[in-house]
Amino acid sequence: MKRVSILGSTGSIGTQTLDVISHHPGRFAVEALAGGQNVPLLVEQAKRFRPKKVSVASKELAAEIKGQLPSGTEVLYGEEGLIEAAAGTEADYVVTAIVGSLGLRPTLAAIEAGKAIGLANKETLVSAGHLVTELAQKRGVKLLPIDSEHSAIFQCLNGEDLSRIRKITLTASGGSFRDRTRAELTHVTVEDALKHPNWSMGAKITIDSATMVNKGLEVIEAHWLFGASYDDIEVIIHPESIVHSFVEFVDHSIIAQLGNPDMRVPIQYALTYPDRLHTPTKPLDLTELGKLHFRKMDFSRFPCLKMAFDSGRSGGTATTVFNAANEVAVARFLQGEIRFLQIEEIIYETLAAHQATANPSLDEIIEADAWARQRAEAWKSL
Repeated sequence: MKRVSILGSTGSIGTQTLDVISHHPGRFAVEALAGGQNVPLLVEQAKRFRPKKVSVASKELAAEIKGQLPSGTEVLYGEEGLIEAAAGTEADYVVTAIVGSLGLRPTLAAIEAGKAIGLANKETLVSAGHLVTELAQKRGVKLLPIDSEHSAIFQCLNGEDLSRIRKITLTASGGSFRDRTRAELTHVTVEDALKHPNWSMGAKITIDSATMVNKGLEVIEAHWLFGASYDDIEVIIHPESIVHSFVEFVDHSIIAQLGNPDMRVPIQYALTYPDRLHTPTKPLDLTELGKLHFRKMDFSRFPCLKMAFDSGRSGGTATTVFNAANEVAVARFLQGEIRFLQIEEIIYETLAAHQATANPSLDEIIEADAWARQRAEAWKSL
């Protein structure tokens, strides 16, 4: 039986992870759940899966939830609670599904404790890829990707010689506004941006998909997960989200991974690797689709993706700043403080004001993250 802790259990990835677990009784035991502020759902999850530890965002929420949990479940809170849920249990596998850079310290703690990582938190590798991958190698810990694109690449590379890769291609749906011109984006609303055509995801990642920041984060993550040069990573638009990504080898053979857009498939593969189990998902019938479409990426239409590539090539704290500025900008857009296109303005101006530090320590990463957030928060529209 695999013992699992889930960080971000009340979010989109977390709830789908628990759905996968529920379809395979006897194969998994839930050791800890960390759910932030969604107390009603976290209580429901705790009653069903009976973890030994539960973590929430604050001391006040911990007091509120304590009397509602099963007997013997320990209540934790704050960043220390996250770290304890990640590293302080008997779990041998930790799903890191917290949105944002908050997932960095708990992930590092789990790796240090020797636990395998199901990685659904892009920002961990984006902010501190060199630290995470070095520590995972040192501790002999597997980083198993949960993102559909990285899971696809991981599956395409099974048994292959990585030195024979010619190019990794990440597919992008194009998000909510893929068929709109930049002129048509001037007055789009939050409600418009949250209508993703293919995937059911949380608010932040849905906005990131519309700006193409999400794909930019995936490019940086792919660099660290697969040791690929940024020159060997490509992004193309694929509106159907059926081909989740593909790899071209030096002989020009291409191996792709296909499936209906359902996150439970990559989640389950990360949980059961190298085994495969039945899923409750719908099988793919290509004859029903008839056609699949692909088109080249337009960096002038999606400048955030270009900024991600540029940040990755700059290295050091540049990617930390890219991520932090975006997190603040997206939060401000969701709160109605800025317009949609001003997300990219905030990222650009924050990056332009930053002097990147090469090979940063954890403290330097945290310092750069805090600086970028303050700068992005202070940005005023002109």
